[in-house]
Amino acid sequence: MIVTKTEACTKTKYKIYLDGTFAFVLYKGEMKRFGITEGADLPEETVETIRTDVILKRAKLRAMHLLEDMDRTESALREKLRQGMYPEEAVEGAIDYVKSFGYLNDARYAENFVRSRKSSKSRREIRALLSRKGIADEWIENAFEICYGKEDEQEAVLRILKKKKVDPRTADEAQMQKIYGFLARKGFRFDTVRQVIQNYNENA
Repeated sequence: MIVTKTEACTKTKYKIYLDGTFAFVLYKGEMKRFGITEGADLPEETVETIRTDVILKRAKLRAMHLLEDMDRTESALREKLRQGMYPEEAVEGAIDYVKSFGYLNDARYAENFVRSRKSSKSRREIRALLSRKGIADEWIENAFEICYGKEDEQEAVLRILKKKKVDPRTADEAQMQKIYGFLARKGFRFDTVRQVIQNYNENA
């Protein structure tokens, strides 16, 4: 394969193009090690060695580091690796690698996400947030089933009322309309809100 272009992306790293197509990013020392200069003809086995022993290995280490930094969804981790200019086969290899150790688990991520937010957000809000993070519907539903009891949304409504300092026992009609509208926009069902307000004396 012909090295058709080498393009600096930092002082020490270069994008390498083979046969006119972007292939991978290498450091200066690696370019020297593999004899990569513009116009060079690389044997297929050399290219494969670079992809497997250098790029894939680096992508795996990068994926592990990103997961040590914070818990991530599969979609978010894949996007981070792509931003690091890893070729698609290295991205997929790194994803499979961390999955094999159980370090990447969208079902677990969804459960933790729901647990940490169910006391302050509606199911609709949580579903939208998880969907934007690339979590599949089946994992979202599974997390809801595991994490939600019947009273959880009512507790979330009650918590918001207290945070907003709204007491249904003393609030006027304008205040109540405002809080109903706020809670509706947050995704809480009218019946849930009404039930909390009706039983406020018991829950306050």
